[in-house]
Amino acid sequence: SSLEINNEAVVSTQSTGDTAGRMQDNEPLMRALSKLVAMNKPDLTLFVGEALVGNEAVDQLVKFNQALIDNSVTAEAGTKSIIDGILLTKFDCIDDKVGAAISMTYITGQPIVFVGTGQQYPDLRSLNVKSVVTALLR
Repeated sequence: SSLEINNEAVVSTQSTGDTAGRMQDNEPLMRALSKLVAMNKPDLTLFVGEALVGNEAVDQLVKFNQALIDNSVTAEAGTKSIIDGILLTKFDCIDDKVGAAISMTYITGQPIVFVGTGQQYPDLRSLNVKSVVTALLR
């Protein structure tokens, strides 16, 4: 059940003491999350990553996307779930790590749906491509 999978993810996180988003090394947690996606069949699955960590976020994305592929085959169509888009937090502070955002879209073929620039919902913004290109050219 979804509740059992959720509890498995919580226990996994508590046992490692890791709540800071460093999921790339926590295979049981990624497997539990991908099972939740498979069971609940959300309309949209977004990868949420911190823009400040640069290429580490790319690694997280690749491993989470692979966990979705490995663990969430939908029975009716035999298709595999993948992320539908990306949300990057702390995007207002990235400076030289902006290239990782481009790598994320290139690797997955999925768009950056939102970028976070603060702590509140109004701080979620659409990606300003022009500002990303400007940052790359600095």
